[in-house]
Amino acid sequence: MPLADLLHSLTPSPALIVCLVLVISLVESLALIGLLVPGVVLITTAASLAGHQDLGLTWLIGAAFIGAILGDGVSFSLGFKHHEQVTQRWPLSLHPEWLGRGARFFERYGIWSVFIGRFVGPVRPIIPLVAGMMRMPPRTFIWANVTSAALWAPAYILPGYLLGRTWQHHLNLPPGLEAALLILAAIIVVLAVIFSWGRHQATRHGRLYRAIAGSVRRMPLLRRPWLAMSQTGDVPLASLLLLVIALGSLSGWTLLVIAHHEPLEMDLFIQQLFTWLQSDVLYLAGNVFARIGDTLGIIALTLPWAAWMLVSKRWEALLHWSGAFASVALLNIVGKGLFGRARPETPDYLMGSFSYPSAHTSTAVVLVGLTAAFVAAEIPRQKRFWVYWIALALALPMALSRLVVGVHWLSDLVGGALLGLVVCALTLLHWQQQLRPPMRPCPWLLLSVASLVLISARVGFLPPV
Repeated sequence: MPLADLLHSLTPSPALIVCLVLVISLVESLALIGLLVPGVVLITTAASLAGHQDLGLTWLIGAAFIGAILGDGVSFSLGFKHHEQVTQRWPLSLHPEWLGRGARFFERYGIWSVFIGRFVGPVRPIIPLVAGMMRMPPRTFIWANVTSAALWAPAYILPGYLLGRTWQHHLNLPPGLEAALLILAAIIVVLAVIFSWGRHQATRHGRLYRAIAGSVRRMPLLRRPWLAMSQTGDVPLASLLLLVIALGSLSGWTLLVIAHHEPLEMDLFIQQLFTWLQSDVLYLAGNVFARIGDTLGIIALTLPWAAWMLVSKRWEALLHWSGAFASVALLNIVGKGLFGRARPETPDYLMGSFSYPSAHTSTAVVLVGLTAAFVAAEIPRQKRFWVYWIALALALPMALSRLVVGVHWLSDLVGGALLGLVVCALTLLHWQQQLRPPMRPCPWLLLSVASLVLISARVGFLPPV
């Protein structure tokens, strides 16, 4: 069965989409669980599918409205009837700061907190629970719950629905591109869900961490190395899992790529999509990001920071960064020579260079990945989530620029990203073997300005490499 036909057969029915919207709205509004679920991404995706199928908007908004009311209602009831039990259960038992944040919001806005809190992401799933604990009159809560849900439902549904309708009726997509876009959207949603859940599980307080720790302690062969790593703080479970998942995925993906002498069907879909999207502005942006992510661009970005590490005698940090860049460069050279995959197009400056894996992508992932890890280690745990999402937002355009300029297949980018993650994981595992002094104080503003000046000069005056 062709990929497009298979994907079409898996498209949810209208009734299932309505049920999905109701469930997502309920879970996204449910006490505490909503903090772990990327509700905006899921709601927008479901609404886009509904718009794409011309599903009745009234049904969709009604489902979101009912789900939001039920989610907040359940949360309020839990706080009203089971105050003590709720605070002693996971995850509040491990994150009492969530409850404190909601209580401060409730004290500030009073009876309006339920109405306002519906639209404030960090406290949305907490406020109904706190309102119940604070013994808000049920009649007042119902009024705030219903009126806020009546505004929240269309505000969240309409943008995604409009996207789906526009896609269906006004974008003249070439054959096959619709399937490619659906695949990309599904991948993004799945990764967002996994990332939002997984980041809570790889720390000492996460259930996954505790489950693995309990299993390891019952295995004599693994108990001693686990305890040795534990002496320096948390076992670097996140880095271990990243290494296992990235290495396994890289191996499987590479086997898939080399098993096909021609580009993958997905590669051809995405190439067609970028050809259809091509414009002067997009091509200019692609060239800018391509230059930022090449060898000279990476040198320009990292040179001020390497100089600071050298002057401030941060030898270990400098060696780890240098080792990571040297390793990913060597692995790219070996991989390109070993697999010998031809590029879609080969400009003069890339003559003799092969396609798989993408060196731009792997180097960008190492750069932003290690930066995010080092920055996250210096800030409170609850704020680290944003660091990694910002890193993803910075790496993505540098990788996609290779598709814009037409010198890579999508599968090259996937292989490069996985290779970069493997190098990041190995570097972090070695760094986390023992306690290291903090990187502070660091003149980050001065160094950032210096990097910006150098990268601007590189983009403006030097040719691509």
